[in-house]
This record gives sequence, C-alpha cells and structure tokens, in this order.
Amino acid sequence: MSRRACATLAASGLLLAGCASMPDSGDVRQVGSTPRADADSPVRVYGVRPGNDEQPRELVLGFLEATTSDEARFETAREYLTKRARDEWNPLAETTVLAQAPKVRVEGRANRDTPGYDIVLSGQQLATVDANHAYEPDEKPYEERLHVAKSGSQWRIDSLPAGLVLGESDFQRIYRSVNKYYFAELGPDGDKSAVGKDVLVADPVYLRRWVDPVTSTVRALLGGPTNWLEPVVRTSFPSGTQLDSKHLRLDDSNELRIGLSQDAAAVDQLRCHEMAAQVLFTVQDLSTSKVSKVVLESAAGAELCSLTRDQAEGYAPDRINGKADNQYFIDQERRMVQLDDTGEEPEHVPGPFGEPTAGLGSIAVARDERTAAGVSQNGRDLYVADLKPGVERGGPRLHSATGGRQGGLTVPSWDGLGDLWVADRSPGKPRLLRLASGVGEPEEVNVTGLDGGRIVSLRVAADSTRIALLIERDGHTSLWLGRLERAKTSAEPPLSVKGLRSLAPQLDEVDAVSWAGGSRLVVAGTESGGVQELRYMETDGSPGNSPTLPGPGKVEQIAASEDENRPLIAKASDGIVRLPPDANWKTVVKKGTAPVYPG
Repeated sequence: MSRRACATLAASGLLLAGCASMPDSGDVRQVGSTPRADADSPVRVYGVRPGNDEQPRELVLGFLEATTSDEARFETAREYLTKRARDEWNPLAETTVLAQAPKVRVEGRANRDTPGYDIVLSGQQLATVDANHAYEPDEKPYEERLHVAKSGSQWRIDSLPAGLVLGESDFQRIYRSVNKYYFAELGPDGDKSAVGKDVLVADPVYLRRWVDPVTSTVRALLGGPTNWLEPVVRTSFPSGTQLDSKHLRLDDSNELRIGLSQDAAAVDQLRCHEMAAQVLFTVQDLSTSKVSKVVLESAAGAELCSLTRDQAEGYAPDRINGKADNQYFIDQERRMVQLDDTGEEPEHVPGPFGEPTAGLGSIAVARDERTAAGVSQNGRDLYVADLKPGVERGGPRLHSATGGRQGGLTVPSWDGLGDLWVADRSPGKPRLLRLASGVGEPEEVNVTGLDGGRIVSLRVAADSTRIALLIERDGHTSLWLGRLERAKTSAEPPLSVKGLRSLAPQLDEVDAVSWAGGSRLVVAGTESGGVQELRYMETDGSPGNSPTLPGPGKVEQIAASEDENRPLIAKASDGIVRLPPDANWKTVVKKGTAPVYPG
C-alpha cells in the first residue's frame, strides 16, 4: 500500500491518518481531495514525504497532495523536487483554482536526450489568485506540464510551473477571504461630502487560513491595494513600509502591537492614526474577539501612535452606510410605504411619495432617510422629494424620451456622499447620469467597456468608488463591477466608470443585484438551462465565505442592507417577501413592487 495519498490531520491533541492505495498503471487519474473537516474547523492537514522507489505517477500524486497541506513553506512538497527545482519553484507566485482536483496523465518518456517523463495536469479552471492575493474568475480548460527525472536512484520532479494548482474544495479549506481597507480617492467630491475624505473601502483578497493569519494579513495590507482597486484608493502607509515584527499576535487584552520599518518613522499623528485605522479594520475579523487597540511602533521600538476601537469609529467603513430604520417598497396603489424589521403592516411615508397620486414605478431612499427619489410608473420621469408632511413634489429632475419595460429610467441609487445615480435606457441614447446631492443638473458619466451593451440596472456602493451594473448585451443580462474614477487633471472627464469586470460569468442571466456589505453582493440569476438561484458573491467574483440562500420563488428585484444582520427583502412570485437572519422567507404583502433599503 502506498502512503502517497496519506494526509495527517492534527487538532486538539488528536492525530488522525488516512491512506489510499495507488495503482502503478492505468489511464488518466484524478487526485483525491484531502480528508478534511469543515473549512472553519481547527483541523490542520500535513503532507506525507515521498517514499523509496516512487514511480512517476505516484510521485506526482504525492506532490499534489503535499501542496494542499497547511505547512508555511511547503517543506514536504519540496521533497518531491530536485534541488534545482526546489530553488526555482515559487509556490506563492499564483494559485490556479480548478472545479476538481487536477487529473494526472503520464505521456511517456520525453526524449532520449532528457530521460524522464512528461506528466500532464488537466481540469476545468475556475479562477486564479495572483501574487498580490487577488482572486480573478477565469473559466477555461486547464492543462500544464511538469517533468519527472531520476535524481540519484529516485524519481523527482525537475521541471514544473510556478505556483499551485488546487481543486475548489481544497482552495476553500486552505484559503479565506479577508477585506483589506484603503481610503477612497474622492477628489473634490470628498470636500463637499458630509462624511469627508476618510472613507475606507474594502479590498477583498485570499490568504492562507492557518499560516500566521494576523502577520500575513498585515503584510498584505502594507503591500498595497489590488491592481483593480488601486486607481480609486490610497494608503496612508508611506511607500516601502514593511513589518519589522516577524510574528504578530493579539495579546490577552486584544491589543495588537506592530513594529514598522524606518519608512514610517516620520509620519505625523493624523496620518499615523489613519494607518492604525487601516490595520484595525483589516484584522478585526480574524478572531472571535475584536481588536481593542492598535499600537504602531518604529523599528527602534518607540511608539508612533495608538488607536483604540472607540477612537477608530471615526474611520469605520460602515459609518457612510447610514443607520436605516426601515425597508421601503411601492404598494398596489403605487404609493411608497415603509416597514421596520419587525413590523407586520407597512405605513405610507410622509410627503408626496406617500400620497394617492404618487404613481410610482420605482424608488430610492437617501441614506439619511430624509429624501427619496421616485421614477414614474411609465419610467419616463425622475422626481426627488423630502420625506416629510406638507412638501410639494415639484417638477421632474430628469425626463427620458422612452418608457416601458425596454426603455425609460432604471431604479435610482444614492451613494454615501449624497449623490443620486440613474441610467436612461432609451434605445436611441442610453446613458448613465449623476445628480449631485440629488438636486443638481444631471451629469452624464462615461462608461468605458460597454461594447454596445446597455445598462438596465445599477447599484452604487456607499463608499462611492464602485458601481454594480446589470448590462444587457446580445439578449442576455450579466453582472459587472466598475470603478468610479475622479479626474486627476483638467484634461480628463470629471467622473467616469472604468475597469468593468465580470462578476458572475457562470450565470447566463442575472435578474437582480444589491449590495450586501462592504465587499459583498446578493445576486439572483440563472445558469444556462438551470433554475434561478439566490447567492452571495464577493466583489472579486468569488463565492467568499457566505452560505447559499434559499429561494422564495422567482425573484424580480432584491434589496439588502450593508448591515449583514438585517433581513433581505425581495419582489418574488408571492409578492413582497422578507428573509430575516436564521429564519425562513415570509410574505409581507401579496401585491407590491420595488423593495429597497436606503442607498
């Protein structure tokens, strides 16, 4: 019996071993997944060293098993390589994620001049994770080669691609999604904003779950934002700043002390506090106990600054979300109504949108819940009004040349700066528009990369740096994420959407989307030939750490709060329905449409 498929699991003083028998001949083989418990359990997986007289196929299978271990430096996996290959192999250069563990095929001896075997790894690729830990969906067939040759009397791998190749289940066990935080580059918009310029933006990355998580997370933060987000954020850490501490740990009072290289020694107190805030919010979810205080120190051990959790609230990412008290939707009389989390009967809102003559088709509520925007039932006119008694609706702020289901205005969306966004779907002149403070003249915003597509729905992130778009192209609607870039010179457009990235390429049709956290969306969509699914998705296109969601029937519209403890609300086949945390869907009213949270 071969020990090549054995994986040793150690947890809470227990030692568990699992072995599988490997034949020495046969056709294409697939590497089995390592024995494991739940991804969040404290179980560790370690590889098994190569044995004597390993044959090429068995050697490669053992190597692939060893790369799924929780060793920090892949010591066991390196034992399967020749000395030169060990020196050249960089396992962290890139990680390729396959739907299943890679299949292994021996092609025979390469040639007489280079005795050995070419061995092919193949599978269906789902995504890659680059050296900066950024996840990128990239579905396509996968095939790579490595070479096995004699090293002394033993077979060893002497040539292989950089990086790792993992099946999805192993990837989810080994890695976890972590949000790094950087400050939004808001330009002049930050000056007129009620929340100012200190807006933190979540930048999700994938880091190894069990390998010194606090240290690796802070190192990733110091390494800067991912390439996609970098144009719209900044870091307060001076360029070149590195950790002076080898291993970081929270002490018994949940305080984190961090030694920084000399690059950070001359920062002023304001900038130092910004640096500490970036650290605190980045590492806060790595343990069940929240970080109580971050202390930044120089390489010489002198304290640069400290920031407590209470002091950090001035930088909290969720402070721009607002503190929504209610959910909102349009009732069967086309009036706007509101409902709190526990309420059974919706109430008409004060002001013109709650009156019998409102005639609304869709709505959006500002994050302070003092103002709302409404689109007329025919989709052609946009109105903005205060949510208080006695005010007039006034004339439309925007008019579309066409209406109906195929044209007119989309559901509006408010960002965290108080600006209102809407798209005009008129076939002759589709465009994305922003109304400053909800009352300014509509400004057209250029969208790079539409390639003939048309925006049919949009949701702007609270941090005002990202926008989720449903784009219709060639008869299908897909989900994309764009960056909201502010001009750095007078020669550039003041505001534009760039960097469109596809978030759910596996979905043939996307019906609805809503922000559900700083880096999380909730999506209703259908795979080709399948039924509609409701799922959470990270802004990098990964499934993240979120559970799947039960469906309430066919979902036409959905709304979530950035506060992940608030219920989902949707327009489904049974009317307006709501899903509280740890509960089942419940019908609110049989007839209604356009459910929203503020935003």
